[in-house]
Amino acid sequence: MSMEIQSEVYVIILETVLLSALILYLSHRFKTADPLAKPKGILVPAIWAVETVANTCNTNAGEKIGKKLTPYILVLWMYIFMSNTISLFGLSSPTSNLSVTLLLAFITWLLIQIVELKFGGLGSYIHAFFEPIPVMLPMNIIGKFSTMISMSVRLFGNILCGGVMMQLIYAFAQYLSNLIVGLFANLDGDVFNFMAPIIAPLLHAYFDLFAGFIQTLVFVTLTVVLIGNDIPEEEKKA
Repeated sequence: MSMEIQSEVYVIILETVLLSALILYLSHRFKTADPLAKPKGILVPAIWAVETVANTCNTNAGEKIGKKLTPYILVLWMYIFMSNTISLFGLSSPTSNLSVTLLLAFITWLLIQIVELKFGGLGSYIHAFFEPIPVMLPMNIIGKFSTMISMSVRLFGNILCGGVMMQLIYAFAQYLSNLIVGLFANLDGDVFNFMAPIIAPLLHAYFDLFAGFIQTLVFVTLTVVLIGNDIPEEEKKA
């Protein structure tokens, strides 16, 4: 029995290599930069990104836990946004594969469970399944996993929908190209899709860049907020 490797696997490997190279490069730039000099070049957006994510994590999870959470959230931001927008270069978007989004949501769900167990204890964690009455146990079990399912399906569905819409737009552009050329000559097959460069760029800006950014923002924000919700206020202020 032969196994077919999905095209997204190769894109994931490519993204991992590119992100690793970027992180190593930025790390080298930060280490060699003069701390007394004004940042310049790529360090400016990098510092802004780190400060923005760190402030968000510290606000929702407290400074102590926020410091530990910030590196993961930064990588999550870069990975999901690159996955959402890499289709601009003709590659398959990993986040249009449910297996990928489900794994990302599972990591978020796992972090939430760790925080609940750490600050609530095992007894409180188990007791929550029987609240407000024991008969709610099946619903509480479903509810425990609903966050993971909803986050994965939301990201997957939106990115897949954007890809399908762009395919339909290119098909429509091909139809228009054939129609226009067919007015002046007899056609034997499809002509060059000259309408696509006219129609597609603005729609790519929406379905790939804008929608990709919004879905990244939603997923990452939910990750930080849901983790922060289970951290006691006194721990956040410590």
